[in-house]
Amino acid sequence: MDQNKIPEAPRPPGRRAAPRSSGWGKRLALVCGLTALALGGGAMLLTLFLGGKQPPPPVTFSYRDQILTAIDGLAVNRYGTEGFSTDPLGRVSYERDGLLAKAGIDVSFYQGEIDWQAVAADGVDFALIRLGYRGYTEGGLFLDSSYEANIQGALEAGLEVGVYFFSQAITPQEGMEEAQFVLDALADYDITYPVVFDWEPITPGNGARTDGLDGQTLTQCAVSFCRTIQEGGYQPMVYFNQDQGYLTYDLTQLDQWPFWLAEYDQIPGFYYHFDFWQYTHTGTVAGIQGEVDWNLDLRPTALPEEPEE
Repeated sequence: MDQNKIPEAPRPPGRRAAPRSSGWGKRLALVCGLTALALGGGAMLLTLFLGGKQPPPPVTFSYRDQILTAIDGLAVNRYGTEGFSTDPLGRVSYERDGLLAKAGIDVSFYQGEIDWQAVAADGVDFALIRLGYRGYTEGGLFLDSSYEANIQGALEAGLEVGVYFFSQAITPQEGMEEAQFVLDALADYDITYPVVFDWEPITPGNGARTDGLDGQTLTQCAVSFCRTIQEGGYQPMVYFNQDQGYLTYDLTQLDQWPFWLAEYDQIPGFYYHFDFWQYTHTGTVAGIQGEVDWNLDLRPTALPEEPEE
């Protein structure tokens, strides 16, 4: 039995139910008919207005073994694949309408002593230099031991220079603290390229204080860092790999700033828009012994926008 219906009380024996008013029934039928007509007409008008089309299904794409739903409103990757090419040294270039994307490297003390004049003469347009880092166990803030030599050498060689900070922030307050550390260390240098928030997970089992940090908190750390850098007069940027971009960060809270994507391939397949692309960590360049990361600057300031489809 439908528990929302109250059963009628039984009629006393021998009594007939009072007849219902036939006039009320006719009026009720008329009202119902007019209501159905109005609803049907409204639905017809809506169908005509929409051209008979149903709302499109959500856009999905695959990443590894997952099907992901595209984030509505977030700009997508429109770099034409035909514009990418790789030379015999493994260096990737991107050309559109006769313009080449700028090529650059990123370095830290791991590259040792660098001959920056030789670097500049070997096809490098810009350098992103590690300014410092937060320790992943004790959480202290430190300058990269080669920071001053690298930034001075790169600037003297005529390269466009930016810096990155290896973050291990676990709160937005720590993100702000890291940004202020960067601003203080940049006070004596005139740079034209971005200041980058570079947060990377530490291999499990090393006692990292960042173990288990959730994506929303990490996103807020990045926001805090970038806002502080921007208020200091520099261009912030956020570095991430595909896993972080798809599965960790909330990119909708960060897309007001450029993205620097790490995806090691000859053509980038990341679904969303990015401005810098780190395409290898095993490159070589004159002036540096050993391997080095190579990057492309794909910003509209260097290349015209890809036309909308």
